[in-house]
Amino acid sequence: MTNENKCILAGRCKLAGGPKCNDQCASYIAMMGRSGKGGRVGAAGLPSDYKLVTLSNSPARTEQVEVYRAIDAYVKTFERQFDEGAERIKSLYFHSKEPGTGKTTSACAVLNTYLTAHYTGSLRRGKQPLQRPAFFLSVNALQQLHNKTHMPASLQTKEKLGEELLREIERAKTTPFVVLDDLAVRKATTSFLGIIYDICDYRTTEKLPTIYTSNKSPIDLREFFYEEDPEGKVVDRITDMAGVLAFSGKSKRGRR
Repeated sequence: MTNENKCILAGRCKLAGGPKCNDQCASYIAMMGRSGKGGRVGAAGLPSDYKLVTLSNSPARTEQVEVYRAIDAYVKTFERQFDEGAERIKSLYFHSKEPGTGKTTSACAVLNTYLTAHYTGSLRRGKQPLQRPAFFLSVNALQQLHNKTHMPASLQTKEKLGEELLREIERAKTTPFVVLDDLAVRKATTSFLGIIYDICDYRTTEKLPTIYTSNKSPIDLREFFYEEDPEGKVVDRITDMAGVLAFSGKSKRGRR
């Protein structure tokens, strides 16, 4: 049995489906790990359902035609990551009023496209690919982790949670390409909103591309955060140098 159905590189690999497409393939191990659950894809922190989603197999593609036309053009800019003098790779903000329209699926497909572009592009240029060139972070999960650090617990537990929180924040700030998924699921405290601002401000200043997903448009997001951020600094940082793409339709969850 070959590995083309469980390797993110299959769409770009001339050996896919052949006799060398197996668990001993160095590129398969580099991207997927020996178990298929590690490597650079594992380091990216993608949810298991999205580890093999690509722009070509994404179930959202047929229903979000205009969005995918823009995404197809966007991913062509990923070659700029290898040219220090090139124009910056911009960010994208995916939103829809309805949940389940394919925002997270599409964001993960873009992330996987960046992963493969980084890996193959680095090898072509004789460079060592980064171990974590891309990172997926659920903002909702980060908020829950932040909340836990303020709950009653032993000092040891608080220290452990605090260290985990700092690791997630640092990865979200500094990884070359990041997906920040599910912004504004619930109201944020001033301290947590400060974390989001810190992440977005750093990434914008350092010209690091980010994919944001939310069930709120930028205008609605500004209103949602108004009490904690009346000047709209967080939204300004999120949308600075970001193309805004609206997903249409009703939720498809449970229908596929």
